[in-house]
Amino acid sequence: MHFNVITLFPQMVQQALSYGVIGKAIEAGLLTLSCYNPRDYAENKHNRVDDKPFGGGSGMVMMYDPLLRALDSVKQSGEVGPVVFMSPQGQPMKQADCNRWASKGTLTLLCGRYEGVDQRFIERHVDEEMSIGDYVISGGEMAACVAIDAVGRQVEGVLGSDESATTDSFMGGVLGYPQYTRSEILGQTGVPDVLLSGHHKAIQQWREEQSLSLTKRRRPDLLEGTSEG
Repeated sequence: MHFNVITLFPQMVQQALSYGVIGKAIEAGLLTLSCYNPRDYAENKHNRVDDKPFGGGSGMVMMYDPLLRALDSVKQSGEVGPVVFMSPQGQPMKQADCNRWASKGTLTLLCGRYEGVDQRFIERHVDEEMSIGDYVISGGEMAACVAIDAVGRQVEGVLGSDESATTDSFMGGVLGYPQYTRSEILGQTGVPDVLLSGHHKAIQQWREEQSLSLTKRRRPDLLEGTSEG
C-alpha cells in the first residue's frame, strides 16, 4: 500500500508515522510513504504557497498553482489513487471508507493549512473531502496520519495477526468488546467467569453480546436501520 501526502510539513507526517505497527510496516516495506511539499513547487520570488482571499477576510488561503504542480509530480512518480482532502468541511471518515481505500493500493492525501485551500483545486482535483471530527485543528497533517494508520491496519501483514483488524470496533458495525489480561495486583478479580472457562463457543457468544450491548449504550446511531436497532 502506497500513500502520497501533499503537505507543507513532511517531517511532521514522517515522524508521526515512524512509531508502532505503522512504523514497522514502513520499515518492512509493507507500506510506503511519499511526501510532496507545495513550497517546492512555488514559482515565485519567496516560494509563497498562500495568499489573501478574494473578497477580503482574515487569514490566508493555500494557492492553486503550487498544489497543482505538487499533484502533477505525484502523477509523474506513479499511481495516485483517490485524492482525499482532509478538511473539517468533509464527510465524517468511517471505517468503511478506510477499508475501501485499502483496497485501492494507493491513496493521496491533501493536507490544508491556514484558512483552507483554493476551492477551484478542490473542485477540479479532489475526489473526496473527509473530516476526522467536528472540531478544527491547525492543519491536515495529523488527520492524514490518522487516515494512514486506519487504512494501513487493513493491509495484510501489517498487524501481528490479521484477525486483529477484523475484531476492531466498527468492523462489524458495532463497538469492540471489553478486554482483560493478567494483573499481579488484581489477580483474576473482576474478570468475567466465562473468559476463564476455556469454552470458546461461550466466550465468542459473550463477546458478541458485549459488543452489541456496548454499542446500544454508547453509539446507538451505529445500529439505526439494522435489525439490531
